[in-house]
Amino acid sequence: MRKIIASEMISIDGFFAGEDGNIDWHTVDDDFNKFAVEFEKTVDTILFGRKTYQMFESYWPTALKDPATGAEDIEIAKFIEDAKKVVLSKTLDKLTWNNSVLIKDNIKEEIEKLKNEDGNLPAGASAKARDIVIYGSGSVVAELTNLGLIDEYLFIISPTILGKGVSLFKDISEKISLKLIETRKFENGNVMVIYKK
Repeated sequence: MRKIIASEMISIDGFFAGEDGNIDWHTVDDDFNKFAVEFEKTVDTILFGRKTYQMFESYWPTALKDPATGAEDIEIAKFIEDAKKVVLSKTLDKLTWNNSVLIKDNIKEEIEKLKNEDGNLPAGASAKARDIVIYGSGSVVAELTNLGLIDEYLFIISPTILGKGVSLFKDISEKISLKLIETRKFENGNVMVIYKK
């Protein structure tokens, strides 16, 4: 079974976006981009909520064609373009970005089916199926956490205190204990921590 990994940049005080949804405090550097390129080799499917999907759709296809885009960002853009993109939304009716699938109902059943797929493996391959990642999409993270469907939480903690903002876990219904499995410090002061259920 494939894992679902929630990959989130958060502030020191635990917000994943500013009060107005602003993420201009998210900071990345070459060190982080190298990590992102390596991480993306382990996943082939991205889960989105509507807002994050539309934000990605408005940026990454353009970045892929922009000659000013750096080499690591090109790798990330190619990954996003080729990945299966699964959008959980009750308000969207159709998707036009390639490799995009809309889920409107039966979330638990549909996500469990997705976890049981082989992912992007050639027929007869014996390699491990690639995992599923969620970027941003706070409402999706909260919903899937409540359903017990997220296997790992990969947090990039930015050296920023927002004071106010959007909490990733504001709608969590009960306490969840996690186990720390990895940490890493990036050159720009970001710190990665990975927890699993």
